[in-house]
Amino acid sequence: MTEAHRAGASERPLRILVTGATGYIGGRLAPRLVAAGHRVRVLARSPDKLRDVPWVDDVDVVRGDLGDSDSLERACRDIDVVYYLVHSMGGRGEFLDAERRAAEHVAAAARSAGVGRIVYLGGLHPKSEELSTHLKSRAQVGRILLESGVPTLVFQAGVVIGSGSASFEMIRHLSNRLPVMTTPRWVDNRIQPIAIRDVLHYLVAAATAPLPRSRVYDIGGPDVLRYGEMMQVYAHVAGLRRRRILVLPVLTPKLAGLWIGLVTPIPPSLGRALIESLGNDAVMNDHDIDEVIPPPPGGLIAYRDAVRLALGRIDRGEVETTWANASPVGAPADPLPSDPAWAGEVVFTDERSLDCDTDVTAVWEVVEGIGGENGWYSFPLAWTVRGWLDRFVGGVGLNRGRRNPRTLHTGDALDFWRVERIDRPELLRLRAEMLAPGGAWLEWRLEPLTPHRTRLHQRALFFPKGLAGRIYWYSLLPFHGIIFAGMLENIAGTARKSR
Repeated sequence: MTEAHRAGASERPLRILVTGATGYIGGRLAPRLVAAGHRVRVLARSPDKLRDVPWVDDVDVVRGDLGDSDSLERACRDIDVVYYLVHSMGGRGEFLDAERRAAEHVAAAARSAGVGRIVYLGGLHPKSEELSTHLKSRAQVGRILLESGVPTLVFQAGVVIGSGSASFEMIRHLSNRLPVMTTPRWVDNRIQPIAIRDVLHYLVAAATAPLPRSRVYDIGGPDVLRYGEMMQVYAHVAGLRRRRILVLPVLTPKLAGLWIGLVTPIPPSLGRALIESLGNDAVMNDHDIDEVIPPPPGGLIAYRDAVRLALGRIDRGEVETTWANASPVGAPADPLPSDPAWAGEVVFTDERSLDCDTDVTAVWEVVEGIGGENGWYSFPLAWTVRGWLDRFVGGVGLNRGRRNPRTLHTGDALDFWRVERIDRPELLRLRAEMLAPGGAWLEWRLEPLTPHRTRLHQRALFFPKGLAGRIYWYSLLPFHGIIFAGMLENIAGTARKSR
């Protein structure tokens, strides 16, 4: 810790910038930093994704991108600590270069602004073995920040266990759905998992912890297990029979990623990144972190207890953030069909309205509860087939479900849609994330007519890309009467029954 940083920590709340606040870790860290008494600024490419999170009024939200040096320099002004929590877990193509450039931009902006400290969360890995592309990227980002000239604390964590984490969701769905499973050799590798609560403990403490010099610290929970053991412990805690695991040495990461994409909500590209990361043992090389940040009161959470806590959160519908809500580095922020950029372009629409003999509140509860286990209120087979087709060609499919069974937030993943905008109880707009030759949106707008009567407007929009997009729209046109008309009527009917 520099003298200026130490003085700032003792005299006033620290001014903290969190990058990746719409992601799994950042979305949980920001409110905890606020609770610790710090003044928090969050950087977001799409601030609307944070417009209705519970803590948005407690932070300063600024628009910016790690690829935009000017926006980073503005965000870093008057900042004491920068948290770097952005990763391309499911990145394709040149994501290594994209992450390198992003790290260089953050390092330069922090150095120019006189930031007192950078905190980065990377991946736990052996020092001497060949690393996967994903872990190489994590290590590369860590090196760039350590060499930035700004005092830097790098954490290296392995498998994070918490409701909604990609690693936990992979374990959960594999164990739940496959009493007998075939796995690559990595099932016998040694893993030191860590509970999300403990990760957040270290991250919050990192803002004020003593830092004699920039360096890397390994963090992990109290247990070292083989990955196969982790699935067996999960099965026991979840009340499942013991799982039978067959190791297939010829199962490549690519094939395993496709297989995981079919069985779990994890897309094949993300599944492959996770699997490649499991190709090495992920065990702490030392426990030097104990000299800088002591374990939390009561000690670190055991793996079995972390699983129990995560399942409890899921059962109660209290999942705070999920892997599915994070946007990869470089993901586009597409314009809506109402934006000027669409002027003069073809936009296909299917618009319908229906008057409901129920109040706005009842109709809204059904609209906001759509998707996931609640379904889409029309032609379930068509939705299932479309989801499987999407998974087959490498898309996200319908398996992502919902973060919460009752409520949605801007930016939430919802099966193969994402919540683009939500204004309770007036508007819900979803953006399609299935693979298609064009952009698609689905929205509902509620218009109160009387205290006990509501007009429900439903609109589907499709912006075709080239001839393939037009063929796609017209090929589905015969099904619109069944899918969209049925959806509108069934939403109204469900609201009526709930009165």
